[in-house]
Amino acid sequence: MNLMNDVLDMSTTYLGLELSSPIVASASPVTGDPRMWDRLQQAGAGAIVLPSLFEEQIEHEAAAFDRAADLAMDISGESSSFFPDAPGAISIADRHLRLVERARASLDIPVIASINGVTPGGWVQYARHLVDAGAHAIELNLYDVVVDPRSSAADVELRYLEVVDEVRAEIAVPLAVKLGPWFTSLAHFACELEQAGVDGLVLFNRLYQPDIDLDTLAVVPRLQLSSSVEARLPLHWIGILSGVVDCSLAGTTGVHEGADALKLLLAGADVAMTASAVLRHGPERIIAMLGWMRNWMIERNYTSVRQLCGSVSRENTAHPEAYERANYYQTLQSWVPTSAR
Repeated sequence: MNLMNDVLDMSTTYLGLELSSPIVASASPVTGDPRMWDRLQQAGAGAIVLPSLFEEQIEHEAAAFDRAADLAMDISGESSSFFPDAPGAISIADRHLRLVERARASLDIPVIASINGVTPGGWVQYARHLVDAGAHAIELNLYDVVVDPRSSAADVELRYLEVVDEVRAEIAVPLAVKLGPWFTSLAHFACELEQAGVDGLVLFNRLYQPDIDLDTLAVVPRLQLSSSVEARLPLHWIGILSGVVDCSLAGTTGVHEGADALKLLLAGADVAMTASAVLRHGPERIIAMLGWMRNWMIERNYTSVRQLCGSVSRENTAHPEAYERANYYQTLQSWVPTSAR
């Protein structure tokens, strides 16, 4: 056994929470399956993010209850006796709260609950319920596709900040916001989110685009898992935001190998989140990722994850222009035709 490996500190701090490892299992069907929780923890996950509770789920269920109530008012008392009561019915939100309670009771690592929505409204009270159920932190997933041409960029950002304000007002535990990459001035918006009380930013939400079925001419959903190359986008922006904002930074999308996670940490992330790799290979993929990272650190005499975090950010690198516009020109000029190799 390598003695260096015994003293290597793989812990990190994310959202003010002490994590034993910088690899976090991001929201996916795996983190929503209680049978997988112990495997994730034993593999070395520093925390897990449970699948999102969606704004649409809550609103659609509420609308269905309202329709049922309206129907009941339109029929006679005698007729209503034909409709049995359903005292055992459990709402979507209640099922989600029970999942949080079970995860908190089962795991020693932090449990982060996720809510997914983009409009201010009463549904944000569920953030408080998730905390009451045991969540150590809340991740607000701002997944939106803005199709209304009357909505300006400023309008959209203001709406997001209103949602953040409402969630922040409901909870006292740490709050992270998971963003998509498509903002004209992401650094400015990141600073606004921090001023609104956000404790961390998760970069980036992976948006799923529809496809067209050429046989039926129907627009259909297509789920495709990520690849390592997609980690470059969050790496780019984490490297820029590290030192610009003081809140925690998490890199997600494209984290399949130990090298992917390590690069995000070097750019300035506190944690690297993985979902697709665990879906493909199982929770034990985290063991391989952490093992690779440990070997890399030992070879270069690092003693802790905290020692390397942010050491290659825009603020700390010898060539900050690599994160700026100059990178575009340099990348294009780096291409060498096959015939010239």
